[in-house]
Amino acid sequence: MSDETNDPRLSRRSRVAGDPYGHGSGAGEPSTAEVVGDEADQVDEVDEPDEPGRGRSFLLNVWGGVKEILIIAVMAMVLSFVVKTWLIQAFYIPSGSMEDTLVKDDRVIVSKLTPGPVDLARGDVVVFQDPDHWLGDVPSADDQPGLRGALHRGLQFVGLLPDDSDDHLIKRVIGLPGDHVVCCDKAGAITVNGVAITETYVKAGDTPSGGRPPFDITVPAGRVWVMGDHRSDSSDSRFHDDGTGATGSVPVDDITGRAVMVVWPIDNVTWLSVQSRIYETVPAPPTTTPVPPSSDATTKAG
Repeated sequence: MSDETNDPRLSRRSRVAGDPYGHGSGAGEPSTAEVVGDEADQVDEVDEPDEPGRGRSFLLNVWGGVKEILIIAVMAMVLSFVVKTWLIQAFYIPSGSMEDTLVKDDRVIVSKLTPGPVDLARGDVVVFQDPDHWLGDVPSADDQPGLRGALHRGLQFVGLLPDDSDDHLIKRVIGLPGDHVVCCDKAGAITVNGVAITETYVKAGDTPSGGRPPFDITVPAGRVWVMGDHRSDSSDSRFHDDGTGATGSVPVDDITGRAVMVVWPIDNVTWLSVQSRIYETVPAPPTTTPVPPSSDATTKAG
């Protein structure tokens, strides 16, 4: 027995397998390997998150995504409203009075910089409010009931849908304030300040007069004379005038803007060019301009 106890090799094995100091391990005391194993199990249990915490983290991530989408949507609507109010607005073409330049169901972009920073010019295609009940009593998009109508009006208000309201018209400016406009000369052309104009935009097969009675007017101050390109199918200044230009002309203040581009349908996408060459030889009007009609002669529609 004494030989085994004094054997240095046995003592070395005891230190390695048990107590590092060679004292061995007492009863009930875990070995070094057992202690390390227990600590590893404890670490694993701490790293594993509990289920309620994981659910809260998921909900926070979802709310963060929803909040970001809402912020982007609000910013888009605000930007669209600013653009629609001061820069451009989309409009829907409900009739064929401007064929072939514009056809029914076209969507056009209208620049609100004209009139304003950009002056009106003869030949401009303009959108304007109904100046004196030209359109009569017609259904309005605002008559749509319920949630669908409210949503439609809201999207129009912020500019995300084209304006299809029935209190706007679209025509071409033929005469500016003070212009002397006559239909027609011996060749059948309209003259502006004594100069005949060759209207290449008039619908093919139509005539400048459109088969309507002649007229000889001077455009009052602050107003313009407008006509449709489809002359035989356009209820324009000619149909609402008293023969002097006072009641058929449109107040400049009622003009929403100049149509600059067709954006829908895709097949019809095109820029609406300025017809400056057609009117480049027209002289300026006389300095004396007729006084516009009194407020009871024309009533601006809402």
